[in-house]
Amino acid sequence: MSKPSSLFRRLMLGFGGVIVLVALAGFTYVAFEAKATQRNRTASENAAHTREVLLHLADIADSPERMRQAAAELELVRKEMFRELDYHSRVRLRVWRAGALVFNSLPDLPDDLPAPGSAAAHRANAWVKAVERDAASGLVVERSHEVDDEWMLSFSGVSFLLSSTVFSLPLLLLPAWLIVGIGLRPLRSIAEQIEARSVFDLTALPESQYRELSPLVTAINRLMTRLSQRIEREHEFLTDAAHELKTPLAAIQINAHLLLSRNVAESVERSAEAGQGLRDGVARATHMVHQLLAFERARAEPGAEPLPVTDLSGFVRGRLASAAPLALQRGIDIEFQAEASCAMAMHVESMAALLDNLISNAIKYSPECGKITVRLAAGERGCRLTIADQGPGIAPGLQQKVFERFYRVPGQEQSGSGLGLAIAERAAERNGGTITLSSDGPGLTVTVDFGGATPHALA
Repeated sequence: MSKPSSLFRRLMLGFGGVIVLVALAGFTYVAFEAKATQRNRTASENAAHTREVLLHLADIADSPERMRQAAAELELVRKEMFRELDYHSRVRLRVWRAGALVFNSLPDLPDDLPAPGSAAAHRANAWVKAVERDAASGLVVERSHEVDDEWMLSFSGVSFLLSSTVFSLPLLLLPAWLIVGIGLRPLRSIAEQIEARSVFDLTALPESQYRELSPLVTAINRLMTRLSQRIEREHEFLTDAAHELKTPLAAIQINAHLLLSRNVAESVERSAEAGQGLRDGVARATHMVHQLLAFERARAEPGAEPLPVTDLSGFVRGRLASAAPLALQRGIDIEFQAEASCAMAMHVESMAALLDNLISNAIKYSPECGKITVRLAAGERGCRLTIADQGPGIAPGLQQKVFERFYRVPGQEQSGSGLGLAIAERAAERNGGTITLSSDGPGLTVTVDFGGATPHALA
């Protein structure tokens, strides 16, 4: 298992990364700006130096040797000055008198040098040129100056531009470290509150005064609410199971004791009665366990995975076929009418529990040789399933109460756990449906409306 990363370290790295990116962006901007400024500055200085050279040479224009010597001394002074400034650009000075070339400081350079903005300037350093003329003496002074804009890529240039960022980075990260540390205190406070609680304390956390932490506190409180509800359901399940299983288990114990007693063992009739009572108790306990488990599965929270889309018409036919042997034992006729197939996303297990409980109740409470009618039709908001039997029905005043756990209509002769309709109601809710009961005539009609189903015409 990998070690969890530190949020504090990630935030600090984020701050440092932003500072570095800003510094690089500033360096890029300054570099381009400095290149343009350097060209303009070099052009202005070159024009001024050209004019200065012309003024120095105008007085000695009649002596070519003295002009060459003076021009060379002027260039030597410039080189010494720029050497101290770590300035390495080249300068070519040419002087003409009466059309004849008198002085050329860099005779190896070609006559046409790349000017700024030209195609050749992208492959070599650009040059700026200034020309001054003196009509009285016939002098022409041309000074070409190489634009040294590569100095920023040297160590001295980069160190100059980035020195401010390098020295200010610790000073910027120190307040960031304090701000992040103080900003994470409310989060640590929430963690300490949760850590200090016992395993039985699932009460909601107090609302956070910070807007950024409110979604986290709300999500934790919702999780605690769901956990409380689930624990409560499990407690109810265990309580109900213990309460409802007491009677059949007591019957099993009594009948088992009778079977082992000498008086009953000597009487064949009493032994048979005790054996039948033992079987009935086991059957009742088994049925109760199955119903309790079905009830718990029916009211379980739906999972995150998508439900499969199933044809409700074919699914109902399959459950009716499973119940057919029980109906045949009592001579009950089951009629299924389907106007449309109904494709819907359903939880198969809870849908099977819904149909099995409704169909078995209809068979159980119908008279011998009776009839059960099952219809599937397109309703106003989806598909509607109705199951009508010819049994005693349920009085209108009790039709809502029968959905409560373990409630049985008074006077019922049929055995049961009182969980069938409670299971059906919760299974219907899990599949987006609602159950209603009606007793307009003889028998009971159960209607299940599925709002999320999509009806399709039968082929």
